Amino acid sequence: MLFFGHRFIPSEKFYHIFDIDTILITPPNSTMYLEYDEANLDIITYLNDNHIAFALKVSNVTEVVYASALNAAYIVVTQDLAKTAQKLAENYLFDAKILAHIDKEEEIEELTLLGIDGVICPSAVVRLSS
Repeated sequence: MLFFGHRFIPSEKFYHIFDIDTILITPPNSTMYLEYDEANLDIITYLNDNHIAFALKVSNVTEVVYASALNAAYIVVTQDLAKTAQKLAENYLFDAKILAHIDKEEEIEELTLLGIDGVICPSAVVRLSS
């Protein structure tokens, strides 16, 4: 299982971006983080064109499959959507890893038993603005 932002397991940070200009102020080789929205398709295109890894936060099954098709490295979901998203990832052989958002360590056990690829804590996401 992958852990991002856990209090005692070192991990990379995700940089929450809101526009293309924000990407320019992130450290080299950073993983970007943004929410799925049609308004963000230009940012996603830029990330793909420049081979920049990104995590895409989604809110439903359709957005899960869109995130995979858009080449997200990580697909961030709610716990309610995690089991379905993981099943889709395994069935369609996604390259992306499914990460469930958690707020408490106690949530890890259930997600582990469901076979979810990983968890992401709020501290893993660095909010940026341009």
